Amino acid sequence: MDAVRAEHLKKTFGPVHAVDDVNLSVTEGEIFGFLGPNGAGKTTTIRLLTGVLTPDTGNVKINGIDIHRHPLEAKMQMGVIPENSTVYGDLSAEQNLQLSGKMYGMPRALRDERVNEILLKMGLSEKRRLPVRTFSKGMRQRVSIACAIIHRPSVLFLDEPTSGLDVQSRRLVIETIHEMNELGSTIFLTTHNIEEANTLCQTVCIINKGKIVAQDSPERLKKMFDTTQSVEVSFDRPVSRDLFAADGILRAEPCGDKWRLYTDNPDQVLKYLVGRAERDSIGITSLTTSGPSLEEAFVQITECV
Repeated sequence: MDAVRAEHLKKTFGPVHAVDDVNLSVTEGEIFGFLGPNGAGKTTTIRLLTGVLTPDTGNVKINGIDIHRHPLEAKMQMGVIPENSTVYGDLSAEQNLQLSGKMYGMPRALRDERVNEILLKMGLSEKRRLPVRTFSKGMRQRVSIACAIIHRPSVLFLDEPTSGLDVQSRRLVIETIHEMNELGSTIFLTTHNIEEANTLCQTVCIINKGKIVAQDSPERLKKMFDTTQSVEVSFDRPVSRDLFAADGILRAEPCGDKWRLYTDNPDQVLKYLVGRAERDSIGITSLTTSGPSLEEAFVQITECV
């Protein structure tokens, strides 16, 4: 059974078709990545899927339950981490979790057990009684995630969960996603981080201008553009972009202290770089090749529409 199924979803705001006849299905137990440029319709879609918005047409089922005919029953199946945290700033972390657990109908003894367990896991035990408004963005996001998973939902929706977080908080979010998935939760993840989707998701769906333009595994999406590969090179001194005006190099982009060169003939580019470096007495400090990237597939797919 599909954990999430949407058919012919449409939502307009005036003249804007934010979601335009979207069909998608998320297999039970998978981590599903939902990608798209800014304004593509990601957040509107997730609000339709979670019952925050009512579609103009179409239907949504969560574990087979129609969310508009049986909203409470469907929403009991899910946990939602929205783009902007919805935790209560004047309540403590512990009070936020207790309130969330109570809203999901959890008995007091189970709530107490889960609150202690999650606060410890989220690194919030020592701050459990402090008001959340005093927390950093990363810590508030931890509380938001804790509230969403306290009842161990079968479907977990996350809208840009790692955006703007520090490294430690981001790692904790990723660990939580893996752990919830291992416990049986289906994960629906929207993200701008292409590499995050590449490493986390079994399926990636790309939306652009309100329409689904691609859905497949990350590897199969990459192979749609398997003629484009990349070479990353760094030198022992700065070089200008002119160095990369050569046959076989389709595009050159600075990437930290390296240059990333896109090519359909990596052998030709490697030989050119070694020869040019020797001729100009430039030292090569690193040189690597890689296959097509999900980022490149994403760019090409969204530019085609």
